[in-house]
Amino acid sequence: MNQYQTSPFSMPPVVKNLILINIVMLVATYALRNMGIDLTEILGLHYPGSPHFRPYQFVTHLFMHGDFWHLFFNMFALFMFGKVLEMVWGSKRFLVYFFVTGLGAAILHSFVTYLEISSIQKSAAAFINTPSPELLAAFVKANLSHPSTGVMDLVNNWGDAPNNPLLIQQGVDVVRAILELKIDIPTVGASGAIFGILLGFGYLFPNTELMLLFPPVPIKAKYFVMGYGAIELYLGITESNSNVAHFAHLGGMLFGFILLRYWGKHSNKFY
Repeated sequence: MNQYQTSPFSMPPVVKNLILINIVMLVATYALRNMGIDLTEILGLHYPGSPHFRPYQFVTHLFMHGDFWHLFFNMFALFMFGKVLEMVWGSKRFLVYFFVTGLGAAILHSFVTYLEISSIQKSAAAFINTPSPELLAAFVKANLSHPSTGVMDLVNNWGDAPNNPLLIQQGVDVVRAILELKIDIPTVGASGAIFGILLGFGYLFPNTELMLLFPPVPIKAKYFVMGYGAIELYLGITESNSNVAHFAHLGGMLFGFILLRYWGKHSNKFY
């Protein structure tokens, strides 16, 4: 373990390689996009009902990120907290923990997405069966956080001519497009595993004080983790259209807790 403590910036092998792989994948994403190849579309995790879904995406999405800042904050947390866990557990156990929490996050996220998509499909079917300006307005409000000007013009103007067949068809087209958009949005990032790592750190070192940036006050790790989990649960319920996979974050914490409890009861089973 001492070989990893020569410098504040030294990293154990799994953390170091995970960070390197994620950096390489973001660079490759930008480079290949200029060549017409969308790695996010290929490797991001799609809803299983999407024609773009592939089973390998449950793993590959962990190494994809939306932009530099998404990557930076995830990798910073991996460096700060992940290296401590790897030094305590060893590389094999840490790697198992990373993938269990990452896959667990993806499973919970996919389940919640299934519930959301099923609800949207029912609402879309109800609208297509009996299209009306009121139903369109409710559908758009429930499923689009930032509707385009064209969509809002249709919502606002259709009421002046509710029986206009052209506007009815436009309404149906909008609803189908929103449904297709919801089904085809890929999820990317190691955030689920990162939240699992935060949970692991708080579980092992509950009384370690962390310094918050905003506000700049110290807080014990256990309270930080519980507070973060509560915020994610609240946001997951109240802001389902935020394009942030809050339930994936919760899934990483949940599966991390389950795995830690399992290891605690079966200490002879290292991984």
